[in-house]
Amino acid sequence: MWRELLLVVLFYTGYTLTRIVLVQDGTGPAFAHADQILRAERFLGLDVELHLNQTLLGVPWLARTANIFYATMHFAVTLVVVVWLYRYRPQYYRWLRTSIMLATGVALIGFWQYPLAPPRFLHSEGFVDPVTALHSLGLYASDASGSLTNQYAAMPSMHAGWSLWCGLILVKLASQKWAKALGALYPVTTVFVILSTANHYVLDAVAGIALIGGSLWISWILYERCPAPLVLARVRVSDRIAQRTRRSTGSRPGKASPGSAATGGATRSGC
Repeated sequence: MWRELLLVVLFYTGYTLTRIVLVQDGTGPAFAHADQILRAERFLGLDVELHLNQTLLGVPWLARTANIFYATMHFAVTLVVVVWLYRYRPQYYRWLRTSIMLATGVALIGFWQYPLAPPRFLHSEGFVDPVTALHSLGLYASDASGSLTNQYAAMPSMHAGWSLWCGLILVKLASQKWAKALGALYPVTTVFVILSTANHYVLDAVAGIALIGGSLWISWILYERCPAPLVLARVRVSDRIAQRTRRSTGSRPGKASPGSAATGGATRSGC
C-alpha cells in the first residue's frame, strides 16, 4: 500500500515540477493560442465560458466556493479514489492506475507544445478572475502560489480528465447509490467550475476528457486483453527479476516467492 501511495505521490510531484519546467520564455505563443481557441469555439458555437463566468460572479458565495473547489478537489478527490480503488477493488487497480498515469504523461506533451493562456488572462474579452475580483482563497490567490506552477498549462485540461476518471470509477465500481451519484456529479461539477472560474476553455476540457477516454481503452487492452506474446515476455522478465532477487537475498530456489505468485496472477489476468 505504502509503495503504491509513494508511487502516486512521486508521479504527481514529477508532473507538477515538469509543468513548471515547461514554462516557455515569453507568453506570446500562449496568448496566440488562446485567440485560436476562442475563434474556433465561436465558429462552432461553443463559446459559453464568458457567460458562465459572468453568471458565477453574480453569486459571490458560489464564486468563492468554486475557487476553493478548483484549488483543492483536483488532487484530493483523485488521491482518495486511488486509495479506495487499491483497498477495495484491487482487481481493477493496476490498469486504472496505469491509465491515469498514461493520460497525464501525454498531457505534458500538450503543455509543452501548445501553451495556452487561460480565459482569466483575457481581460479585453471581458473575463474576470473570481479569485482576484473577490479577494478569495484560490489556487493562484497570491503571486507566490502563481509562480510555483505553469499557469499556461491548460491544454488539455487534466481537471476535466482526472474528474472523469474518478467519476467513471465510482459509477462503475462503487456499491452504494450515493457514491455512484457523487461519481456522476463530480465531473459535471468540475467542468462547470473550470469554465465559470475562467481557468479553462470548452475545447481543452474536451481534449482532457478524450485523453482520459483513450488512455482507459489502451490500458484495458494491455492489462485485460493483452496479446499472448506480450504476456510471455512479461512472465520471462518477471522470472529473471525473481531469480536475481533470490540470488541476492540467498532465498532457496524451490520456495515460492511473492514475485512468483504475482507473475502467475499476471499471466491469468492479462498483460
